[in-house]
Amino acid sequence: MGLPQSGLWVKKLWVLLEVAVHVVVGKVLLILFPDRIKRNILAMGERTGMTRNPHFSHDNWIPTFFSTQYFWFVLKVRWQRLEDMTELGGLAPNCPVVRLSGQRCNIWDFMQGQEAAAHLKGA
Repeated sequence: MGLPQSGLWVKKLWVLLEVAVHVVVGKVLLILFPDRIKRNILAMGERTGMTRNPHFSHDNWIPTFFSTQYFWFVLKVRWQRLEDMTELGGLAPNCPVVRLSGQRCNIWDFMQGQEAAAHLKGA
């Protein structure tokens, strides 16, 4: 992970709270003002081009907003973004890469010498 462990956990906790509040407020608004929320979500879908898909049905898509599955997906994406970031003097993110042979591995797999020893001591 790119961020130091102490900073990463604090930031992950903050992201958890942000996403939880976002989902709870969105769910409440979806219950109280369903038509308005539907219009906003459809407008967002038009900007992204999703509504131009002939297989698109807002009746199947809109109820997934602010669901438990939505919460876990957004949380996972936001946490992954934190792990892919680095700070000055911090560790580089351990991003996945593909070798020319097609084998999948991570950047830290290529560490050698002093860098590898320093990483192992810090882990």
